[in-house]
Amino acid sequence: MSVPGRVSLVTLGVGDLARSIAFYDALGWDRVVDGNDGVAFYRMAGALLALYPLSALAADAHVPADRSGFSGITLAVNLASPAEVDADIDHAASVGATILKPPEAVFWGGYSGYFADPDGYAWEVAHNPHWPLDERGLPQLA
Repeated sequence: MSVPGRVSLVTLGVGDLARSIAFYDALGWDRVVDGNDGVAFYRMAGALLALYPLSALAADAHVPADRSGFSGITLAVNLASPAEVDADIDHAASVGATILKPPEAVFWGGYSGYFADPDGYAWEVAHNPHWPLDERGLPQLA
């Protein structure tokens, strides 16, 4: 028996659930659970994204809720072109995201930028010319 190598759910511990729901709704993401039960879910191309109160998530995992400094994780959205990266970073900024790194050509031959959501989670928006995207927008690795 082994643990399957897949991600089915990414849960972000958030400081203000209503604020985070408003932010991700404003990005235009597909919310499938409304948040009235203390959690909101968004349908992604693969896994689901969940927003859940930080203190409750930390308690559930038996870890402190202290999120000081960089958490060591980023989340990423891959797009088909640098122009799409620019447009998506601009849209994120227009709905309240903090731009961490404006889009630019990067050392690995692609183009990317970063924004942070209201709780400081870092999202990379990238175009990788070496990874074609399938019909769901998921990267196809050689």
